[in-house]
Amino acid sequence: MPIRYPAPLRPGDRIGVTSPSSGVPDALWGRFSHAVQCLRDRGFDVVVGELNQAPSHVSGPREARAAELMSMLLDPMIRAVVPPWGGETGIDLLDLLDLEAVAAAEPTWCVGFSDTSTWLTPLTLTTGLATIHGQNLMDTPYVLPDGIRHWVDVAAASAGDELVQRSPGRFRSGGWDDYAGNPTVSRMTLEGRGTWTRIDPGHEGDAASFSGRLVGGCVETIGFLAGGSLGDANAFAARHAPDGLVVLLDIAEWASYDICRALHAMRLRGFFDAANGVLVSRTNAPEPNGFTQHDAVRDALGMLGLPIVADVECGHVAPFLALVQGATTSIVHDPTSGTHTVTQRLE
Repeated sequence: MPIRYPAPLRPGDRIGVTSPSSGVPDALWGRFSHAVQCLRDRGFDVVVGELNQAPSHVSGPREARAAELMSMLLDPMIRAVVPPWGGETGIDLLDLLDLEAVAAAEPTWCVGFSDTSTWLTPLTLTTGLATIHGQNLMDTPYVLPDGIRHWVDVAAASAGDELVQRSPGRFRSGGWDDYAGNPTVSRMTLEGRGTWTRIDPGHEGDAASFSGRLVGGCVETIGFLAGGSLGDANAFAARHAPDGLVVLLDIAEWASYDICRALHAMRLRGFFDAANGVLVSRTNAPEPNGFTQHDAVRDALGMLGLPIVADVECGHVAPFLALVQGATTSIVHDPTSGTHTVTQRLE
């Protein structure tokens, strides 16, 4: 069964902005407004939903958040939906989303990471609709380093196109930019130096090459869904990826012991059964008692005998790759030649 790719995003198209999880506090509204204007400056018609403020840890009641998201996904005039960022408890609206209606509608590009994975990944796994993991609305104004594509450019691709991205070898070692003090910041501070590394037992530091259809998301959110009706990677593989999957794991903030438990649970629920290889994000999450995040991944997934490439730009450490979930994806990691590429075909 073919993956469904939304129509290429073009200037003049309408983009919907809503917050299915956390909204934007008043102190950061300047950044939000600037990001919206950046899209308008690119020629897009941006519709800002009613639920983007932050009255609490979420932007509003779950029924209202689900209704606003559904209205944008089903509106044939809206060609892309991008939240300002993720949040904490977007899982509360999953049972209110009519994924069958989304599957029957004209496909819309959905974009984001972090808690956005909570509904983005089920959308791909259950409907076969391609989505984009990476770069939320608040990241939109950044000028990206060489090798990484902007989500708007990825959404502009047509079915059959090939998209190549690579590690820039630089990353942000500190926290987030000060959006309150500098809402128009557009240059990422990428003072760290380093790139991908292979970490599966017995192959640490080796080259790796594998391919499959990409699925995955934030461990702290999709881990709760793995193996259930909304997180059935095996059913997706049977329908769309008989040659197997590339599984993406974004480690956000959980300490390494928690990540280890979560990944063991995902493994036991069969989330990696159809995997040909695993990508793990670079992370600044805690590593108590010398038990590193790499150790956690090896402990839980090393027994699978799969290539595992870590420190990939697919998580909460800038910069952020814009990766199409559902696309055929080839990974080449060769430390000797300095090749660290992800090639996707929208087929």
